[in-house]
Amino acid sequence: MRRSSPGLCALLFAATTMMLATVAHADPLTVKTVQGKVHGKTINEAKVKAFLGLPYAAPPVGNLRWKAPQSAAAWKGTRDATRFGAHCAQGHVFDDMIFQDAGPSEDCLFLNVYAPAGASAKSKLPVMFWIHGGGYSGGASSEPRHNGDFLPLHGVVLVTINYRLGVFGFLATSDMAKEANGSAGNYGLLDMVAALRWVQTNIKNFGGDPGNVTIFGESAGSFAVSTLMASPMAQGLFQKGIGESGAAFPSALTLGGETVTERTKIDDSWVASLGAHSLVDLRAMSTDQILQAAMKKDAPHFSPVVDGSFLTEPVPDTYAAGKQAHVPLLAGWNADEGSFFAMRGMTPDQWKTMAASLFKDRAPEFLKLYPAGDTDAQALRSAVDYGSDAFIAFGTWKWLEAQRKTGDSPVYRYHFELAALPSKYHPGTFAFHSDDIEYVFGTLDTRPGWTIRPEDRKLSDQMMGYWTNFAKTGDPNGEGLPTWPKYGADDSLIHLNNPITAGPDTLRPRYEFLLQGIPPMHM
Repeated sequence: MRRSSPGLCALLFAATTMMLATVAHADPLTVKTVQGKVHGKTINEAKVKAFLGLPYAAPPVGNLRWKAPQSAAAWKGTRDATRFGAHCAQGHVFDDMIFQDAGPSEDCLFLNVYAPAGASAKSKLPVMFWIHGGGYSGGASSEPRHNGDFLPLHGVVLVTINYRLGVFGFLATSDMAKEANGSAGNYGLLDMVAALRWVQTNIKNFGGDPGNVTIFGESAGSFAVSTLMASPMAQGLFQKGIGESGAAFPSALTLGGETVTERTKIDDSWVASLGAHSLVDLRAMSTDQILQAAMKKDAPHFSPVVDGSFLTEPVPDTYAAGKQAHVPLLAGWNADEGSFFAMRGMTPDQWKTMAASLFKDRAPEFLKLYPAGDTDAQALRSAVDYGSDAFIAFGTWKWLEAQRKTGDSPVYRYHFELAALPSKYHPGTFAFHSDDIEYVFGTLDTRPGWTIRPEDRKLSDQMMGYWTNFAKTGDPNGEGLPTWPKYGADDSLIHLNNPITAGPDTLRPRYEFLLQGIPPMHM
């Protein structure tokens, strides 16, 4: 047997030591993805790692406009991931949508990953996948209220995404259907599926567990969660769902649901009015030309369709047949979703007149559930309650009922009730639509012109605990938190207020009344 020389052994020992030292001191802010390496930054006093503006699909521009998302291209070297990617092209939708990126673009299919500072590829932390709201027509992952400074401190990896919006995300024409074997529209929803697939492939290296993904969203994002649960394309890409104020179940206000055949008739007529005679013509138009036309009052509302591929039937039908994802669900809404009624004021006589106009011979029963009372304050309270139910609550309630009936999984229901003090974009003291977002993310300080009270911070801490506990185990309960009962036979739910309480639902009679028929709402 030949012996190794002492010099060679020393050389091998030194090389091994150097290699181990290099591994031990590898840059924790550089992570390898399928497309290439990315370099992020730390935030929140170096407690959280942030990787921003990561492309999860190819830019949907040129010939890829109005097509299903394609794979992102690989790159050489290390990509800078310290700044948000562009938000998706959109018109001005809501004043309170503030963006931290460089501006709008059709090249916008980016996501952001936030992880605890100590997370590594071995951590296997639960993943929370956030879908922003905005009526499928506005919003972005770069809004300050969606920042990931705080949720990861509860032991999760947070992913926030952009997806195509409005006319770019949901236009459905007959030419598009011919090009894609009968399927058209839903490009924004297909983007979400592409982002979820990116998570499956890449999130392990950021510290996340691809086998424990919770999708969650607010308003249109909540509609999207209920829709992804019904889509055959999304099956197996997530294990839990959280819906905040919204569901793809018919109410006074709906976001889509027509068949491709129904929608293409409407959208074809609109496209013809632009002078575009083919997809080539339409794809040759500039972003601004299309946006300006889509923002006109006579333009259709671009929203999800039953396309035969992403959705093979209306969402409620999928749930009724028990074909949706059988995953734990946590969902609810805010007490004053209909606070827009408060801007108009209401008297008892006005409310009685409105009841008769809306519900005709059912008005007496309606007024028992939403009483006019003897004061303007009571009439206004009933107006806000009905506005909340018609706008968002009724559809969300139907989703909870459907999942409880056929989903074979735990369901948890909440009612967010702590009224916020007035702020720059939200006058009045209400638990208004979208009020919950900053509480869930712990980003209370990002809301402009707001006085934050101790009870706001306390409730935010509690809600972050509930939401992340649910992401970990499918059960929001945990040490130090008031007990949250399952939404079972007694209709128990939790009231997110100061203090938090729980008990049986008292609002079922309202929703059973609305099941008999509800007039459409025009926002």
